[in-house]
Amino acid sequence: MARRVGDEESQKDRPSTRSLSSSTSQETASVENISITSSMEDAFEPKWPQSWRAYACWLGCFFLMFNSWGLVNAYGTFSSYYVGNSLRGVDQLELNFIGSTQSFLVLLFSAPVGKLLDAGHFRYVVATGTFLVPFGLFMLSVAHPKDDAQASFGSIWATQGLVVGLGMACFFVSSSQIAATWFRKSKSLAVGVVACGASIAGVVYPAMIRFLIEELGFNNAVRGVAGLAGVTCVYSLIFATPNPAHVHPQPQSYCKFSTWFDKEALTNKAFCWFTAAVAFLFLGFYPVFFNLEEWAAISGLGTRGGSRAPVVAPTPTTAPLQTYFMLMIMNGASTFGRLAFAFFGDYTGALNMHIVTQIVSSLLIYILWTLASSTAAAIAFCVFFGMFSGSVIGLPPASIANILNCTYTKPSDEHLAHSKLGQWTGMMYSVAAIPALIGPLIAGHLVTEYSTYITVQLWSAVSLTLSALCMIVARWYLPTVDGTHISTHLYRFFGKDDKADEAEKRRPNTRAPCFPCPEGFSFTTGPYQVENKGR
Repeated sequence: MARRVGDEESQKDRPSTRSLSSSTSQETASVENISITSSMEDAFEPKWPQSWRAYACWLGCFFLMFNSWGLVNAYGTFSSYYVGNSLRGVDQLELNFIGSTQSFLVLLFSAPVGKLLDAGHFRYVVATGTFLVPFGLFMLSVAHPKDDAQASFGSIWATQGLVVGLGMACFFVSSSQIAATWFRKSKSLAVGVVACGASIAGVVYPAMIRFLIEELGFNNAVRGVAGLAGVTCVYSLIFATPNPAHVHPQPQSYCKFSTWFDKEALTNKAFCWFTAAVAFLFLGFYPVFFNLEEWAAISGLGTRGGSRAPVVAPTPTTAPLQTYFMLMIMNGASTFGRLAFAFFGDYTGALNMHIVTQIVSSLLIYILWTLASSTAAAIAFCVFFGMFSGSVIGLPPASIANILNCTYTKPSDEHLAHSKLGQWTGMMYSVAAIPALIGPLIAGHLVTEYSTYITVQLWSAVSLTLSALCMIVARWYLPTVDGTHISTHLYRFFGKDDKADEAEKRRPNTRAPCFPCPEGFSFTTGPYQVENKGR
């Protein structure tokens, strides 16, 4: 047997994997034993798995992300084609509604999908997505008219937005949760590589669509995309399975509110403010990706059919938008950002890194995007915004883990920071679903109403700025590296030591350090993906 003797027994003793029906007294009594068992396992377990199944699963999880947020990142190329061809004359709001429906569904179902995965229903979840994503794309090729005739917006939304969106919702949380069960000692890097599937797909799919449209036409191009998605989804269905040693806790009842939502999270100020920050993030993030190509076309920085394009195309064009290169560049740079800033976040603290990259991203929109008047400046914006936006969109689960680590500070409660990560992360993403839906819609309406993309630029910049401010407030409620709070440092800086001592007395349950994370603390996006081995 490749698995060590006693793996399953030791896994059952972990607080994040035991049955939810275990008594509170048993949990409290076994906290010290759990820590000792975990340390002994970590001492003998290699850093990287020895089984080929782990790496086959890793690739399968990469493809799950490839076919979830990757397709959302590539929607800008679809939208640019619709503007100049089959949906010419359609309001930009409606065009953005297709892509925003996808992101809305992916986020909305994050919490329930994560809970189903926790309970061991991964096969049904992945199989549902494996059917819906290729089927929705194939039906899009059937519903779309030939020869660039005027298409029905409703049929395109129903196939590409609704059906494909529902399928992608099954993949997003699954990709990170399943992979993390195999990589206990290298979760951060493993899940970071999985997250790169979204940015890699943002390079592959736009290029594929562009060349296939030119050679075969839009309908056959979409069938090619459906074929690639189908093959990769089937691979994921076969190989993306959790580690057999992992034990799935069964909820006492799926009808209970507490099964899906943790009431304690709603009383945690840091969590509430950070959730508001993520809501503002999705309010302004995807309008950049959905409208980038059209902005370049009407600004004369790219071409559709060899010439500068108007806001609304009056007649169909014969060539795809050449500015798809900009979307590819942005997504490619995002790959670097997802890995690099996640790595540095382990040393600076995830939430600290998140705040910095969020501020930089908003400044890049304010300064570089709004003032870009040449192709070189536009490409520079794509590179730098892609790098920092990759970190911005990839760090929320790590920041939630940081908040949990600083919330449950007592030794008897420390295991809650592990077991509640998936639930709190899912709640955060579900709240962000509505902003993810309406953000691109508002941006699209602004373009139609004022016939200029400066409105989209300012909308996104202000949204990301508000997100950064909310993150700063969330950070205010958490301790610093020495266990004290920011207010204490400010009081002492201004010479008010008595007020500093009084402020600390009001916070007796703090633990140092919380920023950066303790050695061995890995951040990912699932409920059983955090390990705190201590110092």
